[in-house]
Amino acid sequence: MMLRILSSEFLKIRKKLIWLLVAAGPIGVVALQAVNYGVRYDYLVAGKETAKLWSGLIGNVSMLALPALMVGLALVASMTAGIEHQMNAWKLTLALPVRKRQVFAGKFLLTALLLLISCTLLVPLTVALGLALGFDGPIPYGDLLTNAYYPYLAAMPFIALQAWLSVTMANQTLPLTIGIVGMIVSMFAGGRFPDWVPYKWPQLVNASHEPLYSVTAGVALGLVVFVAGMAEFVRKDVK
Repeated sequence: MMLRILSSEFLKIRKKLIWLLVAAGPIGVVALQAVNYGVRYDYLVAGKETAKLWSGLIGNVSMLALPALMVGLALVASMTAGIEHQMNAWKLTLALPVRKRQVFAGKFLLTALLLLISCTLLVPLTVALGLALGFDGPIPYGDLLTNAYYPYLAAMPFIALQAWLSVTMANQTLPLTIGIVGMIVSMFAGGRFPDWVPYKWPQLVNASHEPLYSVTAGVALGLVVFVAGMAEFVRKDVK
């Protein structure tokens, strides 16, 4: 049943600008780093070992990818839910032979999968930029995958929260505002907040210096927020 719901959700966005947004995030991040390296090539590249060149590039890309992820998840969630809101089609959607919890799960999974696609695009684009800059040696795919997917998993509570707010609120001003504020807070959360603050988790920074701590905490809280949002959506009379 969930596969059918997801298939239906993907059909709804087939000709929507949301696909442009999914691609624009990673392309924009890597393009900005291309400009950065073009302007400061001697400082960033000259005289450095290949391993440090790749680690520096990955770190610089990740620095821009985090705010893009936090803003992107709010925009994607709003756009996927906005299809029903704009057409006043919630009653029609909920009249179909599917449960409300399945409808909510479909919206959440659609948002999560679109963001996963965006994070995945970051890997080949970063590799392409490194090769274009003339970086030799083995490509650190392990680090690339870690920096692409760990922040995504650590941000799962915010993906669930934005999906929840966007589905239950016809006016998308508040969900988008919360998403933008969350992006700003997450950018400055690294050395200022204790480890239990969720806004710190996408940076993968904690006292134990173990990124998996942030990932595990993010996935666990994301599941809690998802279940809470589903329960509220099932009770709510969505118009």
